[in-house]
Amino acid sequence: MSGAGSHRASLVSRRADAMPASSTVAIADEASKLRRDGVSVVDLSAGRAAEATAAQICWAARRAIDSGDTHQTEARGRPYYLEACAEKLQRENGVLVDPARNVIATFGCKQGLVLALMAALDSGDEVLCEDPCFVSYGPAIRLAGGTPRRVPLRPATGYRWIRDDFEGAIGPRTRAILFCSPHNPTGVVHTASDLQVIADVATDHDLIVIADETYEGVTWKQRVHHPIALLPGMADRTIGLMSLTKAYSMGGWRIGYAYGSARHIAAMEKIQQHLATCTSSFVQAGAAVAVSAETTRAMEPTWRDWERRCEYTTSALDAMTGLRVSMPDAGFYAWVDITETGLRSQEFATRLLREQHVAVVPGVAFGDTADHYIRTTCVRSWQELVAGVERIELFLRSV
Repeated sequence: MSGAGSHRASLVSRRADAMPASSTVAIADEASKLRRDGVSVVDLSAGRAAEATAAQICWAARRAIDSGDTHQTEARGRPYYLEACAEKLQRENGVLVDPARNVIATFGCKQGLVLALMAALDSGDEVLCEDPCFVSYGPAIRLAGGTPRRVPLRPATGYRWIRDDFEGAIGPRTRAILFCSPHNPTGVVHTASDLQVIADVATDHDLIVIADETYEGVTWKQRVHHPIALLPGMADRTIGLMSLTKAYSMGGWRIGYAYGSARHIAAMEKIQQHLATCTSSFVQAGAAVAVSAETTRAMEPTWRDWERRCEYTTSALDAMTGLRVSMPDAGFYAWVDITETGLRSQEFATRLLREQHVAVVPGVAFGDTADHYIRTTCVRSWQELVAGVERIELFLRSV
């Protein structure tokens, strides 16, 4: 059978067929399988810190369950959670929003991204995004009916866009700019002047900006995250995506929030009603405690230790023959240049896992421009990091 009949016989949509699997999730899953099979694996792939979620956050969620708070909430989220998020935005980021109009609870950043894209795009619209960028951006854009247009980030400009980078990328169907700051995978924190470039392009071409701010809570060396929504004229055209996954070790909770103009949040709320109804009730209870000033203060010693782990990992890897890496401005990752090894990123990652049982992410997963990089996580336990570094050095001796 051929043609349309052949496709119908597959019983799988073209959309699903064309969508690549998540490289970061797949590698982490493979590492978990090897562990179940008794192999001693050091997993430096997915951005999962070694620490469990803080006790006060877990206690708040358990108290909600015990009190019977186990039913559906408002699609936008519990008012107390939205108020806690708005208070955090003002306290830590200088962003003033109305919790009743400008904030929505999401299942982490990924689902918030899908809601934002579906609220912003019509079928066939184009979204400018980075290369390299987080592995789910392209698939999420396509899932929302859009087309990703990669605008390369160049090492020569410190992985920051300049105005010339947008020339030739913007067309009649360009609708939005999607970017990440602090950036995954490079670890760059955008300055106000970096963001002004994006803001100027968005304003001149009447574009929506979707800002992934997942790593805003874990910046190093006194660097400060600047939300693009604070720039003149940008609050009304920006959707900011926040997550508790990284800074608060809450990956399994699947909770975050988005903020933006009332019209964007209202559109996302309607989509939420049909897509997921709402985020989990008792998870919102724990998350409200997580974003509080008290928990932020309690997390600071952990974050400082994460910074030391990042310093150790990047310094140790940079000292190895064939590798080049610098301390990130923010986030969990060592963005390692492997050019001198002569290996491409997929071969490097595959051989490292098979020969030394260390899981890392090949740079090509983040974009074609990054095939001479790998990404390693720096916030596993000290024991795991030391073991991972030692095994990587052994691997390099065989290359």
